[in-house]
Amino acid sequence: MKSTEFERYPEYKRCQLELFEKMPSHWEMLTNKYIFKLKKTQVGKRSNEYDLLSLTLKGIIKRDMENPEGKFPADFDTYQEVKKGDFIFCLFDVEETPRTVGLSNYDGMITGAYTVLEASDKFDKKYIYYFYLNLDLKKRLKMLYKGLRNTISKDSFFSFKTFIPPLQEQMAIAKFLDEKCNKIDKAIAQKERLIELLSERKQVIIQKSVTKGLNPEVEMKNSEVRWIGEIPKHWKVKKLKYVSKINIETLSEKTDKKLLIDYVDIGSVTLKDGIQKIEKYFFENAPSRARRIAKSGDTIVSTVRTYLKAIDYIDGEKCKYIYSTGFAVISPNSFFNPKFLTYFIKSDAFTNQVNVNSKGVSYPAINTTELSNLKVVICSIEEQEEIVSYVEEESKKIDNIVSLQEKQIQKLKEYREILIDNAVTGKIKVGD
Repeated sequence: MKSTEFERYPEYKRCQLELFEKMPSHWEMLTNKYIFKLKKTQVGKRSNEYDLLSLTLKGIIKRDMENPEGKFPADFDTYQEVKKGDFIFCLFDVEETPRTVGLSNYDGMITGAYTVLEASDKFDKKYIYYFYLNLDLKKRLKMLYKGLRNTISKDSFFSFKTFIPPLQEQMAIAKFLDEKCNKIDKAIAQKERLIELLSERKQVIIQKSVTKGLNPEVEMKNSEVRWIGEIPKHWKVKKLKYVSKINIETLSEKTDKKLLIDYVDIGSVTLKDGIQKIEKYFFENAPSRARRIAKSGDTIVSTVRTYLKAIDYIDGEKCKYIYSTGFAVISPNSFFNPKFLTYFIKSDAFTNQVNVNSKGVSYPAINTTELSNLKVVICSIEEQEEIVSYVEEESKKIDNIVSLQEKQIQKLKEYREILIDNAVTGKIKVGD
């Protein structure tokens, strides 16, 4: 953001807060004990009367109790009451917590581990929120941390000083940031939606290519498999076990205990981006499920329905990793192009078969025998290679557009952070 875009205040003074060099000369610094009041009202046996709230990157949200995700306590008796307009601070694990401040738009309850504060009516709450959001974005309260868990004591927090402009300026800053941030957030949401549509388009290309081929004039026939539908007349449908081998190699229980392994769990792989996280363990400390070995040209696919689309093609460095037994490692026969098989496995034609054949309640999964009986399509190796080339070319075009959108989203987020910082610290004057 260029300094010429906004007016500056006529005079500045040195700031007592080491985080910032200066502030507008007519602003004050006020100790938090004069701004906030600590609240600690437990809901007790009345928890069923409250909405459950969470502090997230998107602010304070209501949790969906009808379709719960994550862990919940046996009871909520020790949870705290939250009123609309209350502040919620996470004053522990500050460095690791994605968002440590929120301003609630709801009445509800939240875990007693958080600090719930009520701000005086003498101050604009939205301005105060933006001031602490700005500090949180760059984790600027390090000087207040104590202990291994980077905890800010309540005494330290209440002794900390906040920039306080005159009330009318607080309101003007809050209004300015609301308007600007809303516009930026809408632009980000539009780009995120475009990325979703492009990802869907990519899946459509894969699905159509591996089940219909590339010739729109070819005569079709019924595959007699619900999820595959019609296929070119000269193609065939085979069970997976006739075109590949599953889980050929597994790490032995007699493996050297001091062997350092790079482990990939089923929760660390996505359909869109493949392997996202690698964990290092000595074999003796590795999870018992760290056993699968994959070689170049193999495909890993999660057999657990919760992580149904954890699928990736194995090549390069990926051949050195050890994979969870929650994956099936599929090795294609010589007449199957490895990447064609990966694309088919990524398609709805295959993942829907996995879905309907998964068994179990808590973590539905498909066993190796049932997986081996799922259906895949067969065409000539020449057609497979043509389809792989086409899908890769089209995917590259889409990936380039997605990459551009992601860069623009990052720039918008950076711009929003700069706006907030400049407004709440007085680097720019945003209104009377």
